[in-house]
Amino acid sequence: MNKSMLVGIGFGIAIALGITAIASDGISLFSTQPKYAEVVSVTPVKETIKTPRKECQDVTVTHKKPVKDQHQIAGSILGAVAGGVLGHQFGGGHGKQLATIAGAAAGGYTGHEVQGHLQNSDTYATTEKRCKTVEETSEKILGYDVAYKVGDKPGNVRMDHQPGKQIPLDDKGQLIVTAPVVHAK
Repeated sequence: MNKSMLVGIGFGIAIALGITAIASDGISLFSTQPKYAEVVSVTPVKETIKTPRKECQDVTVTHKKPVKDQHQIAGSILGAVAGGVLGHQFGGGHGKQLATIAGAAAGGYTGHEVQGHLQNSDTYATTEKRCKTVEETSEKILGYDVAYKVGDKPGNVRMDHQPGKQIPLDDKGQLIVTAPVVHAK
């Protein structure tokens, strides 16, 4: 064997090993099949989540004090006495009696109304905690609807991550849709 033949055999073996190594990595020098699908659009698929929570605040509440004299008898009596005394100051003889009776009647009615007004405006205030349930809403992304095309052939797929501008294809032309693993360094 001469030297040039040994060199030729060596080159031949090296080229065969190189082609074998390239083919075993999934890279074919003679393949015309695309390596990537082109991403046309990506639409997030979302879910609305409603979370209830309790919201409380202090509120001032006005209460009416309890009434001891519900029929306003004291006001009626005091008003009648005062009205009678005042009415007695007018007129003479029989007119004095009529003025006293009219004054007592007007005074009784007025005393009754004044006491009722005073009782209604006799109030006190307390602070009470009032609570209600409110809902907070948030959105959770469930995945991504991806429209793509391989050559001129369109397709759709739902992915759990955003694919970017391209989706890799395996050696059979099928999408590889698993998320790429990122290792922390």
